[in-house]
Amino acid sequence: MCGVCGIWGPAPSDPTEAARLTFFALYALQHRGQESAGIAATDGRDLRVVRRMGLVGQVFAEPDLAALGGRAAMGHTRYSTTGSSRIENAQPMVVSDPWLGELAIGHNGNCINARDRRDQLESEGVTFTTSSDTEVVAKAIVAAPGATWDERIVAALPTLQGAWSLVMLTPHALYAVRDPLGVRPLTLGRKGPSWLVASETSAFDTIGAETVRDVLPGEVLRLDDRGVTQLADLAADRRGLCVFEHVYLASASSRLGGQTVYATRERMGEILAQEAPATADVVIPVPDSAIPAAVGYARVSGIAFREGLIKNRYIGRTFIQPSQQLREHSVALKYNALRDVLEGKRVVVVDDSIVRGSTSGPIVSLLRRNGAREVHMRICSPPIRHQCFFGVDMARRDELIASRLEVDQIRAHIGADSLGYLSLEGMISATGATSGELCSACFTGDYPVPVQLELSKSSLEREVGAR
Repeated sequence: MCGVCGIWGPAPSDPTEAARLTFFALYALQHRGQESAGIAATDGRDLRVVRRMGLVGQVFAEPDLAALGGRAAMGHTRYSTTGSSRIENAQPMVVSDPWLGELAIGHNGNCINARDRRDQLESEGVTFTTSSDTEVVAKAIVAAPGATWDERIVAALPTLQGAWSLVMLTPHALYAVRDPLGVRPLTLGRKGPSWLVASETSAFDTIGAETVRDVLPGEVLRLDDRGVTQLADLAADRRGLCVFEHVYLASASSRLGGQTVYATRERMGEILAQEAPATADVVIPVPDSAIPAAVGYARVSGIAFREGLIKNRYIGRTFIQPSQQLREHSVALKYNALRDVLEGKRVVVVDDSIVRGSTSGPIVSLLRRNGAREVHMRICSPPIRHQCFFGVDMARRDELIASRLEVDQIRAHIGADSLGYLSLEGMISATGATSGELCSACFTGDYPVPVQLELSKSSLEREVGAR
């Protein structure tokens, strides 16, 4: 996950405009990461950075935006997949070269050969101060051959493997980069004379910008006073947008592949109702990401749609909490059940996925305590049986409940009367794409590029911990 964004424009009448627009764009990307946030800005001479642990609204105050004045800015909100949740790993990170000056970088994804690249760079005398693969990417760029940042970025990228959407800022240009498979989304936008990039189109909607197009898989773009320049096309032979973006990660208001995520999730629910019908009185969603799917399920099944769970809006996304203990604590605080809706009813509860099983069990129990006579769990994605190495911290494979248990065993474990999953074919069909255009490795184990199966979130911690 993680959210990245950036803006390059002419010198504004309000010197804080670029940083302020980046701040509001990050608000629209808050769902992509809740651990830390940061903004880097430039007035054409140097870079200034503010980054702290916490949510976007907690990290920045008015004096920060004033200090970040300039014509261009970039931002990042973090969800850790490589490197622990601490300030040293917060982004944007800034690296420098004695000839070229400073470069700030924000990264969404996972560089799966980060450990090998780090070892290689250290053997050449490069030092590291964090346990994040983003620092590896940044210092690989600094160490690459080339007389300009353009040349070094293009030279470094083929040495990296995995998934990344990168936004980088120097005093003279903003760069947008998407990995050769296009695993993580990245979009180009326009607001008046200014050019923008963001992880999702919802960021543009929030600040009144228009979406121009997706940054293409493998594309390297430079945004500066001359406009948008394509520096390289490093696209792979196949595409691999993460299908879990459609299922859960992206905002329902964003557009992926030309259609809203909301519409895709509605279709997932409609297909799920055909594949896994249930005899029930009401259909309720697990808010918020499963609401469209529950609407679709109710429409096709003819069962009434109701809200049976009310979400506490001040609790973050439990899936992306950095530890199991925090996840379990958050689930207990996150939902209140409506007894008036549930009592004596046979309930279909629609959710987007079951990962560890630590959320579904407490939800079923909560519904029963509030009078549900039967609970039929319906999941608008297939069973997740494999670890993600491309930017989603789904935990190790032995922590994934579907990698250990069959569907009926999972049903018994979570205490539901029945359990049904959307098929792989149904999920892909709902997106409007084909299997060759999506990465569905967390469901199938068919990774689009070879992965290091021992790679983990703490893979780069050993050297830092030894210092």
